[in-house]
Amino acid sequence: MAKIIPAILAENYEEMREQIANFLDLTKIVQIDICDGKFVNNITWPMNPRDQSNVNLILSEEEGMPYWEKMEFEFDLMVANASEKFEFFSRLGARRMVFHLEAEYDKEKFKEFLEGLDMYTRENTEIGLALNTTTDIKELDKFISLVDFVQVMGIEHIGQQGEKFDIRCIDQIKGLKEKYPELVISVDGSVNEETAELLIHAGAKRLVVGSALIHSFDPSETMHILKNIK
Repeated sequence: MAKIIPAILAENYEEMREQIANFLDLTKIVQIDICDGKFVNNITWPMNPRDQSNVNLILSEEEGMPYWEKMEFEFDLMVANASEKFEFFSRLGARRMVFHLEAEYDKEKFKEFLEGLDMYTRENTEIGLALNTTTDIKELDKFISLVDFVQVMGIEHIGQQGEKFDIRCIDQIKGLKEKYPELVISVDGSVNEETAELLIHAGAKRLVVGSALIHSFDPSETMHILKNIK
């Protein structure tokens, strides 16, 4: 069985708060999709320049992320050179951060960033690295020892929910599992009741679920079904 992580793609703070509220009794962690309008076309909170008030309140520690007492947050950073903004995302309250390999344009600089993370950060923040379906898994080789998990994208065009499943991710998962048997593999994109079994059998241990939960008539039942797929 895989762990199920709801994904939230919110343009503004209020939309994010409302979506998180839907999962308070179903999970202890959600993924917040953060898009900058540069690496991907979409733009979401906290990168949305039209909605910055709560960002500043969180950074100044006047308040926390919505429902932070009950929920942990995984930030999926679809942001150009997100590693350069690490402190910003850390201060917002990320328990996990997923960097996209294709969005880190200077790979050597990114490697140096990962190598330079201190012990405190390593103990308190999980670091993941996402891979597009069009990228060869060998591109991960020099980073794999520096991250806690890999997130394989289940769709070709990222930054949107409801996209078509890209079957190429299955070969990527199998290849990673064969090459790195102990690696924790997460999948994000077009995860639903139909694709989950394929992903788990290929070797995925975490499934990030967006539209299949957001648009479900009964999110609790959908979570139950996904959690029990073997």
